[in-house]
Amino acid sequence: KMGAMMGGSVGLIIGFIFGVTNILRFGAGPNGPLRMLGQYMLGSAATFGFFMSIGTTIRTESSPSITEAFARSQQRPIIIPRQYLKRQQDRKRSE
Repeated sequence: KMGAMMGGSVGLIIGFIFGVTNILRFGAGPNGPLRMLGQYMLGSAATFGFFMSIGTTIRTESSPSITEAFARSQQRPIIIPRQYLKRQQDRKRSE
């Protein structure tokens, strides 16, 4: 829903700019300026909204196994203090 709303909003603005530009350059035609501008705006909003909703769905949807694997990869290993001290002592002995 969010992608469709964002795409629709952007589409309305782009349609307004593109529509006004074309009406000023080429004239409104037989439908009149407001109807022609509305057609530009609605067509652009529908197109942008459709593609943004698909893109948002693809980007945010994930399977539970992928989410779990990502969470496991982000975990940092826990080092117990004794093990850490033992590693330091072993390193000092090897030097």
